[in-house]
Amino acid sequence: MKIAIAGAHRVGKTSLAEKLIESLPEYALIPEPYFELEERGYAFSEVPTLDDYTEQFEYSLKQIAIADENVIYDRCPLDLLAYIEAVNGSENIQSYYQKAQNAMIQVDLLVFVPIENPDLIVCPESELPELRDRVNEILSEWVGDFGTETLEVHGSLLERLDQVIGKLEEISSGDEKKE
Repeated sequence: MKIAIAGAHRVGKTSLAEKLIESLPEYALIPEPYFELEERGYAFSEVPTLDDYTEQFEYSLKQIAIADENVIYDRCPLDLLAYIEAVNGSENIQSYYQKAQNAMIQVDLLVFVPIENPDLIVCPESELPELRDRVNEILSEWVGDFGTETLEVHGSLLERLDQVIGKLEEISSGDEKKE
């Protein structure tokens, strides 16, 4: 099963992905494109630019295309598309949207981690809280538009973990009934 964790920055995606890997040792964690690109020598801007998000988006598409089963993605094309929309507006977004849609078909479960109210994770001014809020708004509108089974999680890290594990059990038992 391919599981993608999506959300704006500083919402707890990586923490959830790491907890899931502890609970699902048969899964591999695919790090977010930013870290893999940085490791390969891509020089990101101090303040992220459209080019930075576009590069991550394209890399994320490749991650989904080449990954085997039983993977957890820390970010996916959908949330990177939301960053592109947030910094660029709707201008020329359609081709990106189509690419994201084609990639998301390969994902079995999209776990959306929204900003909660009250906010569980502080986002200091240096980490662009307005961008975070805008990306969260966009993702909230889009998560159901890609035909991927979606779970929106809330609460503490352990509550989120329990929600995902419960959903995976539900999906698994549904698959067993089909056979």
